[in-house]
Formats: sequence, C-alpha cells, structure tokens
Amino acid sequence: MTNNTNGPDNEDSYDVIVVGSGGGLVGAYVAASRGLRTLVIEKTGAVGGTVAYSGAGLWFPGSAPLARAGIEDDVENARTYLREVVADSAREKRQDAYLDAGRRLIDELEQNPWFQSFVHGPVPDYYADSPGSTPTGRTVFPPPLPVAELGERFDLVRRSLPTERWGFDEGPVVSGGRALIGRALAAFLETGNGTLRINTALDGLVVEDGRVVGVDAVSDGEPVRFRAERGVLLAAGGFERDRELRERHQHLTGEWSNGAPANTGDALKAGVAIGADTELLDEAWFVPGLVRPDGLPVFHTGTRGGIWVNGAGERFVNETRPYDQAGHEIVRLHASTGVRHIPCHWVFDQRQFDRDGIGFPGAEPAPAEWLESGALKKADTLEELARLIDVPFDALDRTVKEFNGYAHTGVDERFRRGETPWDQMFQHIVPFPADPRQNFEATAVPGFPSQLLLPIDTAPFYAATVVPSDIGTKGGLRTDEHARVLRPDGRPIEGLYAAGNTAAAMSGRVYPGAGTPIGSSLAFGYLAVLDIVGEAG
Repeated sequence: MTNNTNGPDNEDSYDVIVVGSGGGLVGAYVAASRGLRTLVIEKTGAVGGTVAYSGAGLWFPGSAPLARAGIEDDVENARTYLREVVADSAREKRQDAYLDAGRRLIDELEQNPWFQSFVHGPVPDYYADSPGSTPTGRTVFPPPLPVAELGERFDLVRRSLPTERWGFDEGPVVSGGRALIGRALAAFLETGNGTLRINTALDGLVVEDGRVVGVDAVSDGEPVRFRAERGVLLAAGGFERDRELRERHQHLTGEWSNGAPANTGDALKAGVAIGADTELLDEAWFVPGLVRPDGLPVFHTGTRGGIWVNGAGERFVNETRPYDQAGHEIVRLHASTGVRHIPCHWVFDQRQFDRDGIGFPGAEPAPAEWLESGALKKADTLEELARLIDVPFDALDRTVKEFNGYAHTGVDERFRRGETPWDQMFQHIVPFPADPRQNFEATAVPGFPSQLLLPIDTAPFYAATVVPSDIGTKGGLRTDEHARVLRPDGRPIEGLYAAGNTAAAMSGRVYPGAGTPIGSSLAFGYLAVLDIVGEAG
C-alpha cells in the first residue's frame, strides 16, 4: 500500500488503469472507446490470463446472439433461475446488474468490427431441475479469429493450455479464449486511447485522502507509478497459484490448478492492504482434473464411460455431472466422510478405451506414455487392478457388477447418470474442455440403451487418477452492483473497482451455467467503466 505522492520519478498519468489483461481487457476497451486514456498492466509477457485457456463462453441470458439463433430466452426466467440456485439475497443486486449488463455489453461490442457477431453454443444450464433452467443454455461465444488478421499482435496473446503444456499446434485460426483476447486487444489498441504495458506487476495501490488514485508497479524490474484520474479496475485473476493463501483458506496448494501460472492474488492482496473486505476465500471454480503423464491434471468433463471410485472402491457421484458440481463433491466427500476421495480413480475397460481414448482430445500422448508414467494403470483382471490402485477388491467387484446391471437396463439407479440435458449432451460426443464447440462425434457401441452406461467387462481393465483441480479461485474482494470494492462496513473505496476472479463471485458458491466466470469478468468490468464515466443506471 502507498498513502502518499512520493512515488518513483517515472510517473505517468491516465484516466483509467486496468490491472490484468484477461476479461479486464474488454473493460479496458469499453473505457478507451469512450475517449478515456486507459492503461492495461500485465504481469507476464503475454495477455489473456486464464481466459486464453478457456472456451470463452459467456453466460448472457437474453442477449442478441440467442435471438439470432432462434432461442427464446426471457431474462425473467434467468433471474428466477439465479435466485433459486444461488439462494443468497445479499447477491441479488449483483445478479440483476449482471443480467442487464450482459445484454448491453454484447450489443455494444458487436458495433465494433473486431468483435463481429457472437454465436450461441447449445450448452444446457447446469441445474436442470431448478425453475428457469433451460436445456438450450444461454451461453454465447466469440467467433474464431484467423491468426493473420492480428499480425504481430498475435505474439502478445497467451498460448492455449495444450500449446503451453504439450506443444499442441493450434493452426491458422484460433477460437475460444484466444479469439476473444485477440479481438479485445486489437479493438483496445485501435481506439487510440489504449496503452498496454506487459511484464509489469502490481506492487500496491496509491491512496490519497481515502481515494485510490493510482498503482505502484514493477515494470521490467524497475519501480514505476501510474496515476489514475478516474479509477482503477482490478481484474488480475484469482489467487489459485499462491500456496500460502490456498493452504490457509482451502487446504489445497494450487499445484493442481488449471488457472494461469501467474495468478498469485496480487490484486487481492493490494485491495486487502488498503482495507477492502473479502468473501468466499474458501471457494474455487472446482473441476475434476485428470492426471496426465506429466504428473499434473487437466480439466476433465463429460465422462462418457467407466466409473469413478473412492479409496473404499465405491462409486460416489454421477461422473458426467457438470464439472463444478463433480469437483465440489470430491472435495466435500474427502473432507467429510473419512474415506479417501483425493485422489479417486477412473476405472474403465478396453471397450471404453477403444471408443473414446483418454486424455485431452487433439493433444493426447500415446498409450505407452500413459502406462510408463504410471498415469494409467492396466491389469488383466479387476482383482489385479484393485491391488494397483489400493482399493478393496470385493468392494470394487461389487461396484462394477452393480454398474454393469445399470448398463443393460440403461438406468443408473444410484446417481441417475445420463438423465439431465447436460448429461445427454455427451451421448454421442467426446468433449473438448478448452472449447465446447470443438466437441467431436464419438463412435457409438450398438446393443446398449445408453452410450453413457456401457458395462465394464472387457479385459484388460484400466484406472486413471482424478484429483480436484480448478479453473480459478472464486473468492476475492467484496464488490457491489457497480463493481465498486467495498470496505467491511459496506462503504465503497473511492476509485477502486474489481471484476473477474479478483472479486468474489456474483453466483456465490454455485456455477449456474457455462460462461458464468468469464461472463462475470466482462459484465462487471463493463459496469465498473459505466460507473466511472457516469453512465451507471
């Protein structure tokens, strides 16, 4: 924290400063497009943060792309849905602000050629039994982006997770998060009012007379101060990569996170240092993580075959359940039952392996690499497999026989796998977590009522390891419906705003639908700028 004006000599002044270049880059564009001199500082050498890893889904009910796709979506139904699944009256104003902002933001962005037309992606809402839920979903995506259109700017965009970790070739056209970030970067810089500083890490907030008036940073190893005449927006991701904070609040280290490596909570710490309140620090956007041959997990969703078993050799969840719910269930049961669920094991057979493979579509190691690393266990019998994964054979055998019975009837009597619109989406596709629109058709196995319930009876048998991962923490600075950062007594800290995973989630402890995290980042970054320029409703 800095409370005086005696900063470094190399001090520059802007109207708005945005800390972080993921979803905050869209907020920066909104500010710059209104004529505000806007600075974006990015800690690393590439822009995009965790957004660049994502499919860039935006859960924006009632937005224009839904109407263009012929989807009738009443925002009041979405409001009913949010009220039901979040069940937190303290978040209702933020929910209402979010629902209004999403539609307005899309309309505004589509006026700029860089954003062209967003498209609807049919990803069902995650709580199918709740009033207001829809099987068509409310998620929209940015259009793909030819790399050539960005030119040299493309080199500034963070690579996708498959590229960073495994050298996956992305080709001449990018989609999902990289397309969104590339478009936002170009639009921001072409306003003529936008400045980007990479390799520039937040070191503290400058406060004068109780108002945030700038930031102190370290840029290429040198201290620098930037003044903000109108406001500072903190949008630098969560604290998923900060071991001390994770262990203190969540009893997890963050090593299994799928968040961007530099997300160590710098913006959160800076806000707390000047008296900001926090919420939900024990929460994350949890997902199941499939441990790969490199020893680290990758976001795994849409399990089509096999079963997950805990340390007692028993099933404990609908394995195809929406990823946030499945991830939370692993964490909850491990903490509350006395039975090991971290790690748990994905057990399947040769039929499943032949149909869908394992791992990350498009960046999948050879089977030998999985086996040699120990990420995948293989056995000729279930009894041998039980020994390899250290679970009781009698329990595993009983669990598999029960599941095989469900496979022949097509009804999972324990966990109802295959019955919700979300589950049914995976009947004939293999999911591609980085971008749901890249899901591809899977080979169907005839003779069974459900492609999600195939018996485990064809040797050899396999087991992979599943651990709780995340796509970012979801607790952070407490904000209001204008994205203003609040003190413990509820008063706003003048000049300070937060969005994305730097702020505590509008959706509380739940994940309503695909695109809620990034949708929130964009919506509340937009609301912050509207408040700064006096356009807030």
